[in-house]
Amino acid sequence: MLIGLVPLVLGRKIDCFCPNRSTILVVGATGDLGGAITKMLLAQNEPVRCLARPQSKYQSLAEAGAQIVIGDLKDRMSLDPACDGVETVITTANSQRRGGQDNPQTVDLEGNRNLIEAAKGAGVKQFIFVSANVADANSPVPLLQAKGKTEEYLRGSGLTYTIIAPNAYMEFWAANVVGSPAIKVQPVTIMGEGRRKHSFISAVDVAKIALAAVGNPKAFNQRLVIGGPEPLSFLDIVAVYERVLGSKITVHHVAPGEPVPGFAEEMLGLLISFDMFNSPMDMTQIASTFNIKLASIEEFAKNMVAGS
Repeated sequence: MLIGLVPLVLGRKIDCFCPNRSTILVVGATGDLGGAITKMLLAQNEPVRCLARPQSKYQSLAEAGAQIVIGDLKDRMSLDPACDGVETVITTANSQRRGGQDNPQTVDLEGNRNLIEAAKGAGVKQFIFVSANVADANSPVPLLQAKGKTEEYLRGSGLTYTIIAPNAYMEFWAANVVGSPAIKVQPVTIMGEGRRKHSFISAVDVAKIALAAVGNPKAFNQRLVIGGPEPLSFLDIVAVYERVLGSKITVHHVAPGEPVPGFAEEMLGLLISFDMFNSPMDMTQIASTFNIKLASIEEFAKNMVAGS
């Protein structure tokens, strides 16, 4: 495993690196959410460092002005230089879409523990962990179990922490269950009845809340459970896309556990959960506290259709 600090500025190596105590380390920066957070921080002229695996596509982040540290959550020793001189850690990294040796055990559980220990050793002032609202150390879903155990470990670490626990992401669930097939004029497949209501949230809003939590005493040692502005079912989302597209959408229902087009088998357990409970959230206080205007499903659908 490649270990060490390799700062890059505008894509070129530099020989000397002087840490800034206000530096923010983003772990998961090559992913969608971590990338959005990194770009927002850079737009605010914050000193940003990103942990990147050797094989990841980090060049655009370096060109935008982020310092790149080559390392891996699975390699404990590579995390010490990543955390050196860092004031805040924000991690969105997870094992989804990876495969191979990257899985909930090695990345979401053991990898996060490695990062927490490295942050402690470096004297990091705040550790911001993006988890999930349904994370549970006793969950039968490996990813949610690992996130739940990480939350417990972080709370007991002695670090000042902020746990951000989003509800389902619009960009993944609303887009892939309803939006993508609807735009392609294909049937929408819903597991179960599709009537349970959930406060779907945009990843952009999760990124905004993560930024608002940095150095904010109101976010210290808090678990922020967050969602969108209104609870909607998958059938409600179908109705939203019908309005936006101006056409009727064909809906097919399948029994829990049956295949759903576009979803891998390991994702079916999460799909089943949407039809087992409701997860409405009152976001009035959090939106006010962190000065966030939450995007609606209708706004998200319009943007998705416009960009298709």
